[in-house]
Amino acid sequence: MDLDRIDLAVVRELQTDGRLTYEALAQRVGLSRPATRARVQRLLEPGTVRVVAVVHPAVRGLTASAHLSIDVHGAAEPVARAIAAMPQAPFVTLTAGQRAIMAELRTPGFDALDRTIEAVRSVPNVAAVEPLISTRHLKDPYLMADDPTVSDLDDTDLRILDALEQDGRLPFADLAERVGLSPGATRARTLRLLEGGVVKVLALIRPEVLGLGYLCGFAVRVEGAREPVARALAAWDQVSFLSACVGRAELVGTVTAESLGSARATLDAARALPGVRGVESWVHLELVKERYDLGTPTP
Repeated sequence: MDLDRIDLAVVRELQTDGRLTYEALAQRVGLSRPATRARVQRLLEPGTVRVVAVVHPAVRGLTASAHLSIDVHGAAEPVARAIAAMPQAPFVTLTAGQRAIMAELRTPGFDALDRTIEAVRSVPNVAAVEPLISTRHLKDPYLMADDPTVSDLDDTDLRILDALEQDGRLPFADLAERVGLSPGATRARTLRLLEGGVVKVLALIRPEVLGLGYLCGFAVRVEGAREPVARALAAWDQVSFLSACVGRAELVGTVTAESLGSARATLDAARALPGVRGVESWVHLELVKERYDLGTPTP
């Protein structure tokens, strides 16, 4: 689908707040409410844009995560799809680089993480698995805060979260019917969850639709203190994801770019940062799975 200037403006607003009302969205993009609603529906129906609710992993008990570099015997795609079928793997790609597949795991605790890594190693035709264990997410488009400021969630809060994961733009009236509260009480509860960083509702769109069709992963080895390097990388617009980790590198992240030349320039700039000892990089050839809105995986 070709997007015009107004489509792109609609997408940018929904990427910031996926629950914007049609009235508020119309004011921001300069259209009438019916025209804005029609634009949104046109983007949503073919799947060009998805509005999803992503619950903070700590709320779901997903306290452990890792990034896996995976080598295979033979064709990589069947192996990648087998790994993508695991609920503990929200992100799986086919890559060009030293390894054929990259995957992210999120699990409830390190024991479950260890079992899941072993399960990946047991997938037929997996030749090698090299994990980077995440210690802290430094930049994540799906997270509003490092730690939610709301922790005392009850059953009603959890039902709201479950409903929003099914439909991030569910109207408050419909949401109220599902959870058994008045629309006013439901709205107050939902805003508390959103503002407290418990859940984030946002629009997802394929990067190539926005002219950002190149995704490159990178792992950074640091000499000395990690934090100055991490702060510098996290401040760059081209770096869409960054995590501190332990293993063969101290930082792992993603560059989103409009061209391979732009991605290369960002990686070269990373290599030039003080304290950087080395940068390993790979190109994501095909996004097999990116689903952070599927609830809690089985331990």
